[in-house]
Amino acid sequence: MDALSKLPEAMDELLDGFMSHAIVGDTTVGFTQYLFWMCVAIALLLIVMFIFKKKQAESLVPKGLFVNGVEYVVEFARDDMCKSILGDTWKKHFPFITTLFFFILFNNIVGIIPGCHPGTGTIGVTAALALCSFVYFIVLGCKRMGVIGYLKSLAPSGLALPMRVMVWIIELFSTFLRLITLAVRLFCNMFAGHVVMGTFAILATLFFEPLLQGFSVAALGSAGASVFWVLILIVIYLVEILVAVIQAYVFTLLSAVYIQLVEQGE
Repeated sequence: MDALSKLPEAMDELLDGFMSHAIVGDTTVGFTQYLFWMCVAIALLLIVMFIFKKKQAESLVPKGLFVNGVEYVVEFARDDMCKSILGDTWKKHFPFITTLFFFILFNNIVGIIPGCHPGTGTIGVTAALALCSFVYFIVLGCKRMGVIGYLKSLAPSGLALPMRVMVWIIELFSTFLRLITLAVRLFCNMFAGHVVMGTFAILATLFFEPLLQGFSVAALGSAGASVFWVLILIVIYLVEILVAVIQAYVFTLLSAVYIQLVEQGE
């Protein structure tokens, strides 16, 4: 049996591994592998922030690659996702925006480690994150303009009544659509990336197996193909690291834009 003939069975096992499996209880009310690795990511984030604050307090001037690196990421979130989008109101939204960014980033990065399952790799977690963002800017709008005022702000004033009703319905639908697009975009990108990496890892393993069973010209050729798949896997792995950062950035940036739309609403 050649390597490619084993691929369908291996892919079934790979996809089954990405499904939610309960560690405690069941998948409905239990603790799955995705929740476990999400907790690991949260723990790592808290440890990094604790060490960062401790080292930062030791000197007025930041010293060391670690402290400067974390400060750079925090400043990036402040300048590119808060100040540039939210303007004068950035300070009150900075804690939420930065927490959202770091939470997603650490989950994405942990998920890249072989054998780990990122919290952002399941639609339940990404939907919860999207709901947090959705509730945040909805509540903000209601606080600023009142519930009725916020609902009225969905359609611009000055339009004829039939046109205003039609625009209001479209904007209301668009507002709820943000919840879906935030959740699905993050989930699909992270899930698809891990499936692709898993596929190439399987191909590299399957093509290398014949060499372990005995030396031959055919086995040597198969091992050469395995090296090719490994090289592609390395490239995809590097791309996936970039995607993990970009997706955390995009999710947070869109959340900031939605907040800014509410802040500028009349």
